[in-house]
Amino acid sequence: MGTDAARAWGPMRFPTPAWPGGVAARVERWLEVERGQLFLWVPVMIGAGIAAWFALPDAARWGAVILGGLALAAAALAAGRSGRAARALVWAGLLVALGCALVWWRAERVAAPVLARPAVVQVVGSVERIEPMPARELVRLRIATDAGNGLPGLVRVDLAVKDMPDGLTPGARVRVRARLMPPAPPAVPGAYDFERVAWFDGLGATGRGFAPVEVLVPGRPDSGLRARLTAHVQSQVEGSAGGIAAALVTGDRGAISEEDAEALRRSGLAHLLSVSGLHVTAVVGATILLVLRLLALSPWLALRWPLPVIAAGVAGLAAVGYTLLTGAEVPTVRSCIAALMVLAAMMLGRQAITLRLVAFGALVVLLLWPEALVGPSFQMSFAAVTAIVALYENQRVRGWFERREEGWGRRLVRGVASLLLTGLVVEIALTPIALYHFHKSGLYGSLANIVAIPLTTFVVMPFEAAGLAFDAVGLGAPFWWVAEQGLHLLLWIAHTAANAPGALAMLPAMPGGAYALMVVGGVWIALWRTRVRIAGVVPVAVGAVWALTTPMPDLLVTGDGRHLALRMPGGELALLRDRAGDYVRDTLAENGGVDAELPALAEQRGARCSADLCMVTVERGGREWRIAATRSGYRVPWREMVAFCASADIIVADRWLPRGCVPKWLKLDRAQLEATGGVAITFGEKPTVVTVRRAGARHPWLAAETVMPGRE
Repeated sequence: MGTDAARAWGPMRFPTPAWPGGVAARVERWLEVERGQLFLWVPVMIGAGIAAWFALPDAARWGAVILGGLALAAAALAAGRSGRAARALVWAGLLVALGCALVWWRAERVAAPVLARPAVVQVVGSVERIEPMPARELVRLRIATDAGNGLPGLVRVDLAVKDMPDGLTPGARVRVRARLMPPAPPAVPGAYDFERVAWFDGLGATGRGFAPVEVLVPGRPDSGLRARLTAHVQSQVEGSAGGIAAALVTGDRGAISEEDAEALRRSGLAHLLSVSGLHVTAVVGATILLVLRLLALSPWLALRWPLPVIAAGVAGLAAVGYTLLTGAEVPTVRSCIAALMVLAAMMLGRQAITLRLVAFGALVVLLLWPEALVGPSFQMSFAAVTAIVALYENQRVRGWFERREEGWGRRLVRGVASLLLTGLVVEIALTPIALYHFHKSGLYGSLANIVAIPLTTFVVMPFEAAGLAFDAVGLGAPFWWVAEQGLHLLLWIAHTAANAPGALAMLPAMPGGAYALMVVGGVWIALWRTRVRIAGVVPVAVGAVWALTTPMPDLLVTGDGRHLALRMPGGELALLRDRAGDYVRDTLAENGGVDAELPALAEQRGARCSADLCMVTVERGGREWRIAATRSGYRVPWREMVAFCASADIIVADRWLPRGCVPKWLKLDRAQLEATGGVAITFGEKPTVVTVRRAGARHPWLAAETVMPGRE
């Protein structure tokens, strides 16, 4: 890449654009001042191409993005003599085209068949991975199935802990009967898209296995270092505290109860569970400190060898080992790359932590896993780090908090103020991301993190490490006790912040355009240094107003037609089927912008429901809407069904309805929902309908090759 920004944009001479003299001169002067920031836009432009591929529906438009980027580069080349602006346009066009082509190639490269429809089948194959989930009393198996059995090449099966046979370890060949289903698309617009995630992960089916589980060929004699460490940590610290302790060491979060995990999410502390920059930094810092202290015990070594360089090298190896141990997920890989760059800069005597380092880490991740861009993990990780580094690269902010000769009281106040400002800036950066992906964001995260981050970094993790080390000689118990008390304090902070009045901001699924504007504005503010960065406030403000003024959906219908949630006059969402599971309830509540239990629709005023059918009348936009739905799988006589449909504005069913069933406005039966997926409807003067599947969409996972085993 080179250290000089001009080299990063290429050694070639490019023509100067034939723009009006004054405009061209001002742009060139501005880019000359900002030349050190231009490399930071390399991953942004690649990301723009990747985002365009996900946002646009078909190959014709993906090709248009690639050709448009190349055309922009060619036009900039042909426009004039030389200039930084022309080079920037050339590289921008090439990088956007590269990003779009890269993710397109990646999506086609990972293509694998998926299960055609839900079925109870016999799965025979080799176990690739075992993930214990003690909080749910389950064990998750990732199985590579045998060829020729009509199943996808890779399936995921959940087993009850009591059904696990002895000796089932990674590498074993097993036979298990399971109910499998294809990876599920988003239940409603804005919900989690497991279908897309599974495509890039190679999963063709998921489901639940039944006893007995037969081990045909034993696997490896042990379960691996990661699994052994997880089991050991959880044997020292019980419950969710042990689950968090294991997550900090190995990245395994399966032992954390759903109640505690939700408290961590609501309080803004969930980032502590994902092994990323905080954890890698703690490992690197502890390794450097320990190695320096040990080597400095020898005067001969201290006088003859560059101990800081040696310590940095050992810390780099520790960072790589920790990344591999915790599963090498995207945030950990990004943090490891950043740590290695920091250590390399330290060894070379250069400034260590810069936005250029963050950009390089993002570039590596996007080149290896371009699909990571659209995941919340990548977005939140890089948004937080970019916000922190950009904040402290500002000379005024750096002047506020730099070290100086002063009393301990002032130092303490300055340190607390630094933590509070950092937490506030990170919360501002992460709130739009959390609201877009999860439809909720904790409002007290910056305050909770002031205590939680130092507690985790300087108490929990060091004492965990000491406990693991001293367990080798049977003396780890005191260290584990201290770590356990710290983890209980962490959970108390999470529950206190999560249950405080107004702790959670809820927002229904926001338009993609609003989110894109906020992202573009935020990146613009973070990456430029001159006053032009202020212009980024405009798209941020427009996107925020757009998101906040988007009306909440009045009716949510899941893609299978079994569940609907209707907004009642008081603003609450009422659920059609009383026995809907927790996942369905949470999904409908979050995407409807509600933080409360969903009452039964049959109990609401204006509802007339039987065991098989339900009719509800609500008033919106000056008119009455009559919504009808089926509630059971029992067949309704044809004439009654036709009359029932004719009396409704909207009919929802999880079955194929007869042709004679014609509602006044919209028919959402199985045939229609197979084409549209889940639906969100907003009533009013101009009713709007938003669907999960867009007409003409051709992403690979939407038209995947399917397989189906024959009947036994």
